[in-house]
Amino acid sequence: MSFSAEHTVSPGATAWRQTSSRKVLAIMHQKHSSAGQVGNWLAAQGLSLDIRRPRFGDALPETLEDHAGAVIFGGPQSANDNDDFIRREIDWVGVALKEEKPLLGICLGAQMLALHLGAEIRPHAQGVVERGYHTILPTHSGSEMLDWPERVYQWHEQGFSAPQTSVVLAEGETFRNQAFRLGSAFGLQFHPEITRNAIIRLISASSPDSCSATTHLRHHCHYGPTQRQWLDEFMTKWIGLGQAEPEQLLAAA
Repeated sequence: MSFSAEHTVSPGATAWRQTSSRKVLAIMHQKHSSAGQVGNWLAAQGLSLDIRRPRFGDALPETLEDHAGAVIFGGPQSANDNDDFIRREIDWVGVALKEEKPLLGICLGAQMLALHLGAEIRPHAQGVVERGYHTILPTHSGSEMLDWPERVYQWHEQGFSAPQTSVVLAEGETFRNQAFRLGSAFGLQFHPEITRNAIIRLISASSPDSCSATTHLRHHCHYGPTQRQWLDEFMTKWIGLGQAEPEQLLAAA
């Protein structure tokens, strides 16, 4: 799978690239899933994706020694599902945490990380779902880390409670916990990797009354660039944690 290199190489990643592995593990949950803007950013840094799809029989590595980090992407499943591959992925999260490698969970991936850390995954009490661009607010810890976009792209029916050992970085009105951190591991309920084509695919696969394609694409034109800028800054900090000392990670948790 190839990605367009639309980003310039960020200064924060240059020194890191000289000493670290040049591939990132990407765990996906559908046959035609894309890493989107996350993949674009990694490609621009000279990093390749090692794509694994456990749902379709791919094994997960026993160690991340040969990887710079790992990203667990979203999917239509729930972290509460009893499928064997879901259970294996949740257990596998412990590998990245033990080795203190940069780990990023997006939507389903964030829920898997949260569940591994002892949190709960559940739907909204009133059955509300989040689809499209929704407002989030950074916490004090989140604001100290970087500037956050006013709105981010959402597509989920369930949310997670904040793991007790984590630091909450951003909150929302409908689903409170939107981003958290534990050392070099981050969970994001929203989809910063989203692209225009991915939005079209999501809407095409949903029920006709679930959303307006025109509204989603109009909002993406308006809010997408800011979310993209945030992703650039976030990924630079995230991948840079591959060079952090264990004491620094503990201090940041």
